[in-house]
Amino acid sequence: MSLLAIYTEEGELLETTNLHEVIEERLKAIGVRFERWKTDKNLPFNATQEEVLEAYREEVDRIVKEFDFKSVDVVSLTPEHPKKEELRRMFLSEHTHSDFEVRFFVDGCGTFYLHPNDKVYVVLCEKGDFISVPANTKHWFDMGTEPFFKAIRFFSIPEGWVANFTGSDISTRIPTHNQILTMK
Repeated sequence: MSLLAIYTEEGELLETTNLHEVIEERLKAIGVRFERWKTDKNLPFNATQEEVLEAYREEVDRIVKEFDFKSVDVVSLTPEHPKKEELRRMFLSEHTHSDFEVRFFVDGCGTFYLHPNDKVYVVLCEKGDFISVPANTKHWFDMGTEPFFKAIRFFSIPEGWVANFTGSDISTRIPTHNQILTMK
């Protein structure tokens, strides 16, 4: 079940909810699109990128057309991945992108931390969640110490996925993905 927790910049918990309508409403107020999509395709976790994209062709085509995205791919990680710790560290520091960060989780989960103002919106995304974080929004992502997720990513510009780090240490004051999982 998806979860939203809102914190102060100092790490004080202000609100938490697992009601999808409330999550969508709170995120919409900060310009983030959050939706629940059907994920009823029976794909093995080791399904290829092509198999995943074909299984969700209708959803992918609709979003590509709506946003005029230029490319789509699939990212997945399991606890057995030899570079899981290195990959996790890459995204744990606050950063921005010059493009939207758009993900559709087709399996597993991961946590987005959005810092658009004086609060941090922690969004535990799970299978079926679609999230679109506007360009230049301060954020970070935590996949946890034992990552397990598969997500379709959408891009409108080739360099849009490049992280521009803010230098802030705010991510050290907010609970990690593993800690957020215990709140469910």
